[in-house]
Amino acid sequence: MNFLKKHPIFSSILFSELLGLGITALSLIKNSHNEGIGMVVYALFVMGTCVGVFLIYPFVLTAINVVTLFWRRPEKQWLKKEKQFEYITVVLGFLYSGLVLFLFEIQFQADWTEVLYNSQVHTPIWTEAYPTVIAIGVIGVLGYLILSLGSLKKMPPLVAVCGIGAMYIGVGGCVLWILQIFSGRFLLLWLFPANCIVMAAKTIRYKMAEWNEIGRQEDRNYEKGGLNALNRKLQKAERWPLAAFILMWPMLGVMIAVLVLFGQAPDAVIKAWTETADWHLSQRVGPQNIYYDEHYLCTVAAGGHEKVVKPLRMGERHGHPVIVNRQLCIANAFEQLLEERTPGFHRHLRHFYDTWGFPIAKLIHSPYIADGIYFLMKPLEWFFLIVLYFCDVHPENRIAVQYLPKK
Repeated sequence: MNFLKKHPIFSSILFSELLGLGITALSLIKNSHNEGIGMVVYALFVMGTCVGVFLIYPFVLTAINVVTLFWRRPEKQWLKKEKQFEYITVVLGFLYSGLVLFLFEIQFQADWTEVLYNSQVHTPIWTEAYPTVIAIGVIGVLGYLILSLGSLKKMPPLVAVCGIGAMYIGVGGCVLWILQIFSGRFLLLWLFPANCIVMAAKTIRYKMAEWNEIGRQEDRNYEKGGLNALNRKLQKAERWPLAAFILMWPMLGVMIAVLVLFGQAPDAVIKAWTETADWHLSQRVGPQNIYYDEHYLCTVAAGGHEKVVKPLRMGERHGHPVIVNRQLCIANAFEQLLEERTPGFHRHLRHFYDTWGFPIAKLIHSPYIADGIYFLMKPLEWFFLIVLYFCDVHPENRIAVQYLPKK
């Protein structure tokens, strides 16, 4: 317990790693029967470390933030540690959210009108309202920084209330984001905004308690009587949450008015979530997704820019329609030739391709990545074509019939 009190951050990381190793060990015991001891130990430490860092630690941080919301210790050293946990939550929240977004097929540049492929989903935020959503986030962060980094001994209560009102706006954005994407699949995407809400509530509670502990009752004189009267009424911290809620609305109005000057619609705060498809608050129905095979050259043919990959026509693979280009047809014709002339070598090549091709295809989430792979495959395409012309009597006929329906 003494070690835990002296080194809470290290203890939280160590606990996550040990729990990750334990979960991984149980999984390996159940599933690895014929693996060597070296491979099991390697998998245990690599997988256990990843599970602890990327899956367990976010929930450990969440538990710490929730517990410290209701259990406040006034010691300066402990408050400093709690603040460090908050900063770690913010940094890792942005980092982990970026990694998760890279793995999921959320197309943030695709509004509900665009046709997507396979399991891709449209953006949860209307692209034209991005400036409004970003402004909400920036205002919320500024409010948090004002209260978190500022000293109440040098801060008028009106400034503290403005900071709380700004945080209310940011919390509203977090709530809308959670309502929009809430599901088990996207748990790690809404866990960070949920932590932001908890940290905002904790910051408000702690600052109110700190103000009452200071017990400052000094008067501040302003040039205008209204501000002086308002300052006096806000000397009691218990009035801050309600006053901040009232002050939040004119702040929101000013923000919207400024954004309108930069081309945003007055109702962009609402349309940001409703002018979407595939999500909980969406009011639109997007077009049906087109299926293309996750054979990675099929992904290139369908996912790259049309002027680069030059799609020719629709084809069929494994009973599903696919978009084909000449590079894909040449590669498949070459494979077909190998299967006819060297079936043993073809089986090994097919196994290698299936092992590495499908994971590569899952990483092609951008037309630019598809374009890059298309150009990288060009030398192999030319090699395949040369082999076909040397080994087939009618190479162009073989190329032309690739991916045509069997019937």
